[in-house]
Amino acid sequence: MIGLGTLGNIALILIGSTIGMIIKGGLKQRFQETIMSGLGLAVMFIGISGALEGLLAVADGKIVSTNIMLMIVSLAIGGFIGEAINIEAGLDRIGEWLKVKLKVNKEKDKGFVEGFVNSSLLFCVGAMAIIGSLRDGLSADSSMLLAKGVIDGVVAIFFASTLGIGVFFSVIPVGIYQGIITFAAGFVEPLLSERLISNLSFVGSILIFAIGINMIFGKKIKTGNLLPAILVPIAYEIIMNFI
Repeated sequence: MIGLGTLGNIALILIGSTIGMIIKGGLKQRFQETIMSGLGLAVMFIGISGALEGLLAVADGKIVSTNIMLMIVSLAIGGFIGEAINIEAGLDRIGEWLKVKLKVNKEKDKGFVEGFVNSSLLFCVGAMAIIGSLRDGLSADSSMLLAKGVIDGVVAIFFASTLGIGVFFSVIPVGIYQGIITFAAGFVEPLLSERLISNLSFVGSILIFAIGINMIFGKKIKTGNLLPAILVPIAYEIIMNFI
């Protein structure tokens, strides 16, 4: 069934978040801070590994740089569009709105908005979210999204154990984002190529690295405002198909 992958992914995030909330009550602040720093490092290295796959290639027995211009143009154009729309502020406002509507205790869940925004971005920008949703939409193959759901669920446990219930509500943007890709897959199928999928993964990995930086050092990079960078490889593929 088309869409089953996203539904399964959402369910696993909810389960992980619930477990994390149960654990949170028994963790002292110093444990929460150390766990968050460790998760930040893990996220940074996940991003680095994916980015290096797109930046480096072997030619004639030598390691050469590739996609430098694509990286620069994607981040520059994506940042300009994102800043004009101010996606980051929009995500923060959604988090604050949820916080008010749910009457969240300000003392107990200081990290509500941070948890909502960081987990939403992390669960959405990875290659598995894009490629898995495309597979689900094109052939009703939910295996990749379910595998992603297991990973997201484990991450949600630790996120929720340190940042609280905000992580629970990250399923809203995840469902919307992956759902749109899944049901639009048939329209974008003619564009899908190994190069496009690789470039989407490459740019997404850079954004994952930025999330890791924010997790460790606080909000230093407006990662949400860089999200449109993921659209640039699609535009690049369309241009290359016409050349």
